[in-house]
Amino acid sequence: MNVPRVTSESWANFCYDERVSSFLCEILKLQRDTTSQRGSKTMEIPAINLKAIVLVHWLLTVWACLTFWLPTSYVMSNVSVFAVGVWAIAQRDSIDAVLMFLIGLAVTILTDIVHFGLYYAVAEIQHQSLDRDLFRFSGGMAILSLLLKPVSCFFVFQMYRERGGEYSVNFGFPSITRNRDAYQSIDHQDQSGSSASSHNQTEGGKSGPRSY
Repeated sequence: MNVPRVTSESWANFCYDERVSSFLCEILKLQRDTTSQRGSKTMEIPAINLKAIVLVHWLLTVWACLTFWLPTSYVMSNVSVFAVGVWAIAQRDSIDAVLMFLIGLAVTILTDIVHFGLYYAVAEIQHQSLDRDLFRFSGGMAILSLLLKPVSCFFVFQMYRERGGEYSVNFGFPSITRNRDAYQSIDHQDQSGSSASSHNQTEGGKSGPRSY
């Protein structure tokens, strides 16, 4: 059997090929890592500060109340939500604070729609002759705040997830659970009933001797 002879030149070429292949593998790995990092950066949601959200909505609410066309319930609902937002800013690690702020923003979306539907048409008629431009500015700021609230809810929900919140929110209500171990199948009940009847029959057959 002829064994190929390994020379120094062939061994050097082999080592050179191994080094080149490993170097190329490292380059491809680095390129793949950089492309994945770029893709993750492009897919990341831009971080918005909670202070900016509270400040923008507070300013729009103040501008919405320049004229007295909205009821007191509109002001109280939004101011109470802003107070919860300040609590969420102060307690940076609190999950309940940011959750309550998120729920408050979602509820004020509904209440603002009700307020605008009930009071906007009447206020527009009242302000046709006096302070018409001021009423339009005030109404525009109130509508703008309403349009921005779903976007703010989205970013607040991202903050809630960053603080360790879960998708399933538990409000502490009692839940009814069914214990399946307490139930038996119909077949099992039939088998237990038939075995009990057969056992009774055998005991009856094994009773004492008959008296004639």
